[in-house]
Amino acid sequence: MSDEPLHAASASPATLPSAWSAFRHRPFAVLWVATVVSNIGGWMYNAASGWLMTGLDPDPLIVSLVQVATALPMFLFALPAGALADIVDRRRLLIVMQIVVMLLSAAFALLVSAGAATPWLLLAFTFLVGIGGALVAPAWQAIVPRLVPPADLQPAVTLNSLGINISRAVGPALAGLVIAALGIAAPFWLNAVSYAGVILALLWWRPAPQSTSRLPAERFGQAIRNGLRHARRNARLRATLVRAIGFFLFASSYWAVLPLVAREQVAGGPELYGLLLGAIGAGAVGGAFLLPLAKARLGADRMVAAGAAGTAIALALYAVAREPAVAMIASVLAGLSWISVLSPLNVSAQMALPEWVRARGLAVFVTAFFGAMTAGSMIWGQTAAWLGLPAALAAAAAGTLLAIPLTWRWKLQAGAGADMTPSMHWPEPVLSHQPEPDRGPVMITVEYRIDPTSRVAFLAALERFAGQRRRDGAFAWCVFEDAAEDGRLVETFMVESWIEHLRQHERVTNSDRVLQDAVHQFHIAGQPKVEHLIAAQR
Repeated sequence: MSDEPLHAASASPATLPSAWSAFRHRPFAVLWVATVVSNIGGWMYNAASGWLMTGLDPDPLIVSLVQVATALPMFLFALPAGALADIVDRRRLLIVMQIVVMLLSAAFALLVSAGAATPWLLLAFTFLVGIGGALVAPAWQAIVPRLVPPADLQPAVTLNSLGINISRAVGPALAGLVIAALGIAAPFWLNAVSYAGVILALLWWRPAPQSTSRLPAERFGQAIRNGLRHARRNARLRATLVRAIGFFLFASSYWAVLPLVAREQVAGGPELYGLLLGAIGAGAVGGAFLLPLAKARLGADRMVAAGAAGTAIALALYAVAREPAVAMIASVLAGLSWISVLSPLNVSAQMALPEWVRARGLAVFVTAFFGAMTAGSMIWGQTAAWLGLPAALAAAAAGTLLAIPLTWRWKLQAGAGADMTPSMHWPEPVLSHQPEPDRGPVMITVEYRIDPTSRVAFLAALERFAGQRRRDGAFAWCVFEDAAEDGRLVETFMVESWIEHLRQHERVTNSDRVLQDAVHQFHIAGQPKVEHLIAAQR
């Protein structure tokens, strides 16, 4: 049974705030600048890693494994990281992990300086640094709503994408120049130093205290299970994931083989490779200025489709590029298209999630993103090894176009999303004694008395509301009707433990309350009767 309409049309675009409004908030502005500087170092590391690998082992599959080693940790560790970010202090988690990644980056820079780097050491350290990135990615995304008010969330997400692409424009080009002037080790050292600014900014930031739950934090394993269950039952998030996978599986191709396009197909050096990556970033920066107007005119779904079409054209240009100018044009178009897709997808994922599961839900989005990037990098790297670069890029372009109609039915959240603020409107359970927190399972029954002529409409409204029960903790849900009395129906759902049911009371949102009110309007006498039944223990 579906918990909510999967293909419902997205809301019409509302009046958009200023593209720069998030900069009015000092914590956002300070952290934004610090992360841009750190990301410049990260892109220098990525560009230098790809170029270093072409010198260590130019095999297309081995070169593409650099992208795999970068993306795979996100696929493997983002969900546990999201669970961690939802149950511990996110600021402290970010500080600790930034220090760890800085030390790892410095260790590899030392190996490169000593001439001890090998293809497998490069892949191993890239993978370890990627794990650090995976452990902080959900926390970084989840703190954005604490840096700006809700009205400035969309500009903040767009500005974060802009910052990433500014660093993508500057970092690779700077890496190429630094490699040519100072040697291959210099970008790795600069990347290690770049983490210092983020660490200092996080130490300076003092977020306003949030209302804390009176309940103990979820256990780690339980938090992961709850996050997966919520994502599986959240149709808005599922739609975002489908659109993301359909794009990134094919768009990953040029990230995986771009070093070879620069070195073998266009016959350039590290400067050209850095400039191509910089052109991608520059195209994305330019696209960020056009996003508010484009989104107002096209809406999120058409903008993602337009970005996918632009990516297909860029891939086709890469396939035929034999001169630097053609490859540069392809890179600018690729960057413009990239942000046209990534920003609406990120906003859609943010707006689909309540606060209690935000980091875990965003971790699922990151997992889908980097899972598709990892699989795509391996597929297109191997395809290039078998068929050559032009054929692989042409096939990826065709796949990108084909994914547009195949994923069109899944609609994104565009602006007027559901109100995910906790409503706290469920009354406290009536108890004769206080159950032990871990005791369970617990079965909750809700008895309704309705007009028998409204049975069909009532059941439809109740099934829509069942999605909230499942997303927020229920592992079983059903509705029964009395064979001896028309109009008497009993809804039942089960949760793992008493404390999990108490958490349901805190998780219900204003959007869920609207669905509940639609059910309760069919009840013809007072309030429905609610009972709590706990598994008997000897």
